Amino acid sequence: MDTSPPAWLPETAARTYPGWVQRKAVTLCKRDQKRGGSSNVQEYRIAIHNAVVASGGLDHWTGEQLDWHLIGTYDNREAEAGSGAHKKLYALLPTIDHHSNLPEPNFVICAWRTNDAKHDMTPEELVEFCRRVIAHAEAKTASVADCG
Repeated sequence: MDTSPPAWLPETAARTYPGWVQRKAVTLCKRDQKRGGSSNVQEYRIAIHNAVVASGGLDHWTGEQLDWHLIGTYDNREAEAGSGAHKKLYALLPTIDHHSNLPEPNFVICAWRTNDAKHDMTPEELVEFCRRVIAHAEAKTASVADCG
């Protein structure tokens, strides 16, 4: 199976891509095996690559263009020393999101910000949560407008 970087990937990201996919595959495979998963690193590597290709470079949940130049640049030590401003710099960092809560290589690609907000929610739970956020925001806006 061809796992070459997608043609739409920026040149700098294309150079980083193979190592990024491999590191993510190893990390996610180990984590899922601890949770009862039985797939191997190669299956994870292929699933991640397929998710990247399917993404077309966009966040699966929001449709936002992801900043592929950022892959392989996130540093946990920098983040711990940083603040909310540091997190914002990486808001559109492409990340790998399990499509379900099962410990298997079934992924979509989304922004780090989206993945952070979604956390362990299922797709259905995420949609319901977003509906509540929107309904609440609209109710607050209507309440403020009624006061004017």
